[in-house]
Amino acid sequence: MKALTKFEKGKGHVALMDMPEPVCLNNQVTLEVACCGICGTDIHVLHDTFRNYPPVIMGHEFAGKVVDVGKDVQKIKLGDTFSVLGATAVTCGNCRYCYRGEFMFCKNRRGMGHGVNGAFAKFATARPDQLFAVPEGVSLEEAALVEPLAAAVHAVCDIARIKLGDQVLVSGPGTMGLMALKLLLAQGIKTIVAGTSEDAYRLSLAEEYGAYKVVMVDRENLQEVILEETEGLGVDLAFECAGAEGSVRNCLEAIKPLGQYIQVGHFGKDLRVPWDLVAFRQLKILGSVGYTRDTWLQTFRILEQGRLNVKDIITHTFRLSEWEEGFDLTQRKKAVKVLLYPE
Repeated sequence: MKALTKFEKGKGHVALMDMPEPVCLNNQVTLEVACCGICGTDIHVLHDTFRNYPPVIMGHEFAGKVVDVGKDVQKIKLGDTFSVLGATAVTCGNCRYCYRGEFMFCKNRRGMGHGVNGAFAKFATARPDQLFAVPEGVSLEEAALVEPLAAAVHAVCDIARIKLGDQVLVSGPGTMGLMALKLLLAQGIKTIVAGTSEDAYRLSLAEEYGAYKVVMVDRENLQEVILEETEGLGVDLAFECAGAEGSVRNCLEAIKPLGQYIQVGHFGKDLRVPWDLVAFRQLKILGSVGYTRDTWLQTFRILEQGRLNVKDIITHTFRLSEWEEGFDLTQRKKAVKVLLYPE
């Protein structure tokens, strides 16, 4: 089968290659991949700024239909459709983090798409505990978005401590930033979204979604806007979703004393930022990575209720053979979520 593969360590070394179809083990099912989203992690794997184990088929945001069932698997039948939790492809199952459902911190963990073979291909295998049934009324495209949406739900609903009436800054209008925006707006939170002029397309979408204000930080003074909109106080919380040094600085400077800073974006390098502000303003610094199983269940409840539209996060779709165009648009910030369809 044709599969998008990181075939060697180092920057680049990604190609659409002929790879063997996965073997369905006794405790697994094989899924025919409906579609798989391009994630920021895939970009990092392309540039070798995220840990990966080549040769490995990339892609982890996907949903699909069961086409083979291992002999030890119960209660799953051919034709069933699932969204797949790829992050738990390999875990020890015995450490304190696995026991608590915080599998992201298992030292043995490897996720699909970078640690083991993923879903930029026609077929992928998974265990039953990785499968979440697609509810009636939820499309397979929406089901493929559960993975990034769950990460946003974790940041906004699990990690941050938000109160009605709070004023919030989201810095970085990529997939995570825009999903965080949608979750904040669903709770009635006044939200300012910041980006650069390179983010013009994505900022226009943030405005369409209902952001209170959007700011191009290279054309406007973000701190002046923040002080004006918050009566000189600063925002209660800031979500850093860009994974950029300047974005961290902007967030730290925008938060009022005793406020919260939530780190969502990934950098792939060390930073120099005004860290004294953390002490001088007595800020609460919180990180958010991935999600838990409970977060996935909560995310499906959100989708089932039908009050959060995620379809418009999908801005482009391509065949797998057109992956370079999808990656290029993502890197140039001319797309939000790109879905690739196997051939």
